Amino acid sequence: MGSGPVKPVSNVKPSHYARPGAINAPRPALTRQPTAEERRRAQRVLLRMPVLAHIAGNPKPVDGFTHTVSATGAMIILPEGLAQGTKFTLENPRTQQKVEVNVVRPPQLNQEGSLFPIEFLSPAPLFWNIVFPPNSN
Repeated sequence: MGSGPVKPVSNVKPSHYARPGAINAPRPALTRQPTAEERRRAQRVLLRMPVLAHIAGNPKPVDGFTHTVSATGAMIILPEGLAQGTKFTLENPRTQQKVEVNVVRPPQLNQEGSLFPIEFLSPAPLFWNIVFPPNSN
């Protein structure tokens, strides 16, 4: 008989779309996407407290309150929403501190008013009179 290697007989042909060597190649480990909380720049804290919004063209400040707060801004609720990109002065009536803010996204209407995120235009980590833990991200 022959002294060469014996080739197994098979009627199955690999798909012509398969890459050579891809059939038995190990698959890369699947990595999960980070959660919204992990992507945030700062930790949010659930805190309901009054705020005053000083809006250009409004002779009187608008009363509102916070939904959540962070070292870089908040989710606030006002009687009426403000357009994304609107800048105004937010006041903490408990401390009488004021900070310039920017509306990050369009408001969402809920039973209490318009809920929308704002961010501080300059760092104000003590605006809420809360000490936030260091950012771990």
